[in-house]
Parts: sequence; C-alpha cells; structure tokens
Amino acid sequence: MTLKIAVILGSTRPGRNGEAVAKWAQEIAAQRDDAEFELVDIADFKLPHLDEAIPPSMGQYANAHTLAWAEKIASFDGYLFVTPEYNHSTSGALKNAIDFLYGEWNNKAAGFVSYGSVGGTRAVEHLRLIMSELQVATVRAQVALSLFSDFENFSAFKPGDHQKAALDTTLDQLVSWSKALQTVRTGA
Repeated sequence: MTLKIAVILGSTRPGRNGEAVAKWAQEIAAQRDDAEFELVDIADFKLPHLDEAIPPSMGQYANAHTLAWAEKIASFDGYLFVTPEYNHSTSGALKNAIDFLYGEWNNKAAGFVSYGSVGGTRAVEHLRLIMSELQVATVRAQVALSLFSDFENFSAFKPGDHQKAALDTTLDQLVSWSKALQTVRTGA
C-alpha cells in the first residue's frame, strides 16, 4: 500500500507567500520514492466559516463542501502543513479547515513548514496543540522560514540552502511516523 501524504497549503490570502512555499515543498517531496505527495490548497475547497450543526466528532456532515473536504483529508496517511504566522498563530482559514473534521485526521502524522518574521514557529506551536487534540502525532523536525532571510523584499521566496536539509529531515520523520500509524488504523 502506497503511503499518501498531503502538502496542505494553509493560507487563502490574496498574494500569499504560502503558495511558493508549498510548491517548493511539494517539488522536493515528489523526488522521494517512499510516499506519494499531493498538494492540497484549502482555498480550492471554499470552506465557509464552520457551518456544520453537528460537532465534527460525530462524523455526520451535512454540507457538500464538508463532504468533499472530508473525503480528501481521509485519503491521506499524513500531512505536511504549510502555514503562515498571523498574530502569533496559524491562519484563521487553516484553523477553520481543520475544525471542520475530526475522525479523518485521527491516528495519522503531521509535519510543518512555517513562515513569518520569526519563522512561523508560534503558528506551529499552536498547530501542535490542535493536532494533539485530533489524535495526530506531530514530528519534531520542522522548517521555519524567515521573511527576512528566506524571502526577497518579504515576498519573493528564495530559501537558504539549509532549508532543503530541514525539509528532508522533516519528511524523513513524517514518512516514518505516517507508516507506523498505518498499523494503528488497520490493526496490522
């Protein structure tokens, strides 16, 4: 069974830096042969502010957009979240997208690529807490991209050479944990 990992682009802001970051991560990940990596842009799902009447933990989704999002997220064994840091946290759009679901996230693994004035590390701290509640194991390694040194004029993405090594380590850990958690989900 081929391991499938989503590279989730967690910003919907017009002119977002995350698109270039997510494509960079996807291109590097695609060179690996230990998993399939798919870029998933939350903007493509046009999720409104959480509009399901029943809590996600019940798994009783009523809206077509939620059902499409649930189907997509359920198809993966792990996730590489690409997140900006807005006001010392992740984007509201990513938090909203995560909150739409529950069971689809369970017993999987997550890694993080973040960007911001201090590398987006505070956004990842918040995401780690959220993932824990959703029964998602987070890997220790992460990529923290600085708007000052990994972007030209705060907008043109030009990562330092060391960032590829950080991404490779993150992906190594993510693939390993995603593979291990398959046994939890399948009982094998």
